[in-house]
Amino acid sequence: MKASNSDHHRSTIIIGAGAAGLTAAIYAARANLKPLVIRGPKPGGQLVTTSNVENYPGFINGILGPELMRCFEAQAARFETELRQGTITTVDFSQRPFHLVVDREQSLLADTVIIATGATPRYLGLENEQRLLGRGVSSCATCDGFFFQGQDVAVVGGGDAALENALFLTRFADHIFVIHRRAQLRASKIMQQLAFSSSKLSFIWDTRVKDILGDEELEGLLLEEVKTGETSILPVKGLFVSIGHRPNTEIFKEWLEMDELGYIFTQPDSTYTSVAGVFACGDAQDRVYRQAVTAAGSGCMAAIDAERWLQTNHSLKSKIAKEIKQLKFMLGKKLKE
Repeated sequence: MKASNSDHHRSTIIIGAGAAGLTAAIYAARANLKPLVIRGPKPGGQLVTTSNVENYPGFINGILGPELMRCFEAQAARFETELRQGTITTVDFSQRPFHLVVDREQSLLADTVIIATGATPRYLGLENEQRLLGRGVSSCATCDGFFFQGQDVAVVGGGDAALENALFLTRFADHIFVIHRRAQLRASKIMQQLAFSSSKLSFIWDTRVKDILGDEELEGLLLEEVKTGETSILPVKGLFVSIGHRPNTEIFKEWLEMDELGYIFTQPDSTYTSVAGVFACGDAQDRVYRQAVTAAGSGCMAAIDAERWLQTNHSLKSKIAKEIKQLKFMLGKKLKE
């Protein structure tokens, strides 16, 4: 991919406008890097599908997820961050400045790139699932478990994440039904032992969720036994879909080191990726915590890392240019002699 004369050259381009990307923008803008944020297909990230956020510091009575993201964006804009609608469709990290293409049309150049593309929870694909998202349906027990105190809820999944969510929910819910489409779990032995020993957990084997019931909020689940096809209704007020996340990092696979799931590797205690000048933050590189506050924190780290890298790189370039100039002067002087 070759850049044209019409390319826009920025010191820092941030890909993604969730908690990580917008925090990176705030810090980068305050460092006078004049960042450009490419907002992506889902500006605001997963928080725009969350109703009440009660675990983000500073909001005593909680705040709606979309409103929290509007606050992030307004604060970034206040420091003259440029926010642009669009999706990065191609990147080239083989040369500097880095080349990026927005919506397969507009080319951009960047001295540093901060990747904050997040991750997408895997859902069941049912029609009512998205309609009732935030109204009983969730993918994050840590985020929403508090709202189901004294109620019956269900968790779908059979891995470690599903059991972690189920065990976390025992602090609030009256009873938790773990629904799995197979006859045995994929989770680690220690997680299975913890789950089986909890009196608040029941397991529904060889069963899938066929439909999600409720008009304004979740009222129950239509279950189907995989082997017999028999159906039944499970009355619950909450459904936590725990079948994994997919990091939104596909376009970077050719360029950056990642784990087997697609999470970008970063160096310990930093946001540095395998390519110097490219940084990753938020859920694109965090397969463990996946919280708004940890995403925001890593966005701060990425902006500081990018600023320091630019400063060091600029100083090195200046030093090399100065040495070349001095060598030319000495060479010219010797030729005259």
